[in-house]
Amino acid sequence: MKTGRRTAAVATLVGALGLSALNAPTAQAADTGITVSDIVVNNDKPIVVGTSKVVEPTLSFTIALPSGYSTADPSRYDAYPFLYRGSITTAADTGENFIGPSGYTCYETDSKHAHCEGNLYIDPHPSQEHVDSNSDATTWKVGVSLKLWKADGGLKTGELETRSQTARLKRAAKATANASPEPVAKGRSITVTGKLTRANWSTKKYDAYSGRTVSLQFRAKGADAFKTVKKATTSSTGSLKAAVTASVDGSYRWVYYGNSTTGVATSPADYVDVR
Repeated sequence: MKTGRRTAAVATLVGALGLSALNAPTAQAADTGITVSDIVVNNDKPIVVGTSKVVEPTLSFTIALPSGYSTADPSRYDAYPFLYRGSITTAADTGENFIGPSGYTCYETDSKHAHCEGNLYIDPHPSQEHVDSNSDATTWKVGVSLKLWKADGGLKTGELETRSQTARLKRAAKATANASPEPVAKGRSITVTGKLTRANWSTKKYDAYSGRTVSLQFRAKGADAFKTVKKATTSSTGSLKAAVTASVDGSYRWVYYGNSTTGVATSPADYVDVR
């Protein structure tokens, strides 16, 4: 349950104009006295991105304000975490290798502290520069933008802070499965085929993912869980194939457990009637 008065809500800012407004250069860089802590990005899990769908990982953090500033006047301060690669100043000033928030809301805990919750914004569309190369599937650093505003709305001071915290971006993968024949006589062979593909952020297509070990899983009718029955390696075209003996009715699926650059992929299950 959220407690405390809502102190600030930042609207979704999409595209170059939104980015420049949210992340204007901090030429008058100086210590703001704002402290941002307890940063959690995507529940500390890898962020998996495909070729077209916008991804908005969860973001939460806590703000502590300096003397002379109060959560009762959120127009006087601005603080938020973001992800970046390379130089923090270059990323923040140009928007390249920069992933910022789509929006967040802060809830007052007292006059100097607030807890904030929101989302980062990752758009794989070619017009954006969030994930435009497969090399972006790596570890990103966490940075923090901090600003104090004057009573007349002008910028008093701002700074960018680096953090030791990181977040990992991964390319999405997809798997398919087909079991045949259907139906099948008990004791006969069932062939389960499929294909594993992976998002190519440069072309915005899914390519065959070869040389990967993928688990064939089976769940008997009425059972709660799938169990691995075989493993297979994808071909140069990403194809999968395995043979099993029909014993009872149930469903087959392929599962790829991912790696440091690629997310987990689970195919839809294919049900086989054994007679």
